Amino acid sequence: MLTAEQVKFYHDNGYLVVENILDQTEIANALQAIEELTQGEGAQQNFELEPTDGNTIRRIWSPTKKHDTFWQIASNEDLVDKIACLIGQRVQFHYSKMNMKGPKVGSVVEWHQDFAYYPHTNSDLLTVLIALDGMQQENGCLKVIPGSHKHGLDSHYIGDYFRGKLQDIDEAQAVSLEVPAGGAIFLHCLTKHASAQNTSDKPRRTFLPAYRAGDAFPIYFGPHAAHNEAGAIMLRGEKSRVARVDEGRHWLPIAEREFGSIYEVQEGAHLKKAVSDMKTTGYAVD
Repeated sequence: MLTAEQVKFYHDNGYLVVENILDQTEIANALQAIEELTQGEGAQQNFELEPTDGNTIRRIWSPTKKHDTFWQIASNEDLVDKIACLIGQRVQFHYSKMNMKGPKVGSVVEWHQDFAYYPHTNSDLLTVLIALDGMQQENGCLKVIPGSHKHGLDSHYIGDYFRGKLQDIDEAQAVSLEVPAGGAIFLHCLTKHASAQNTSDKPRRTFLPAYRAGDAFPIYFGPHAAHNEAGAIMLRGEKSRVARVDEGRHWLPIAEREFGSIYEVQEGAHLKKAVSDMKTTGYAVD
């Protein structure tokens, strides 16, 4: 369980670092599971590659669906106990991913709020970033702006379309979160965060299961948001028959083209697709 001080810190700052979420054996099992998911025939359907070299893996899709080791971590009672302290006793598993910042590569993740990608009726959603390697500044640890979750959802648009990133961030307010292997960051869905390129010779592999309160329901079912819903599973308590709704207005993640990962939309995959369409059809795409 989390202490009262830890719970207060999370609600005040929008994040919480907790060490020793995984022991050395669990870390070793998770790293072995990564090897199994990324090797052999058909493995490529599990992951996305870095565009700079076309060889380094930067994202494993839905690892909890593809290897039982990751589901065991995500559904572990001790972890769910901690999550319940932060979002209430109705805990629903939302989705999972694995971010793989390879040595000397490791794509940049620009400033954003997770909630922009999957707006819900309320903001009791969080992601747990579980470090399988130590996170340090040189290998692209998470940067956050403490307290930014208290100010609602900002626009992630550039022009008329969703681009998945924020403008005009004052990085002087940012805090770098260095976490030892086996530790984790509990991150509120509205906390502004980013991570730099991995400039070290060490990998930075991070498992990210995400959760939401049982009375938080999605309000957008576009191509990017809807695919996670079929895998949402109640881990504690019963799903509410009533949606709890926060006040305010939420931007919806409406792009002019379908996109895959956060990396692709932030890097401008929409432009690549538009150019491809123009070559194929002979028509310019706005």
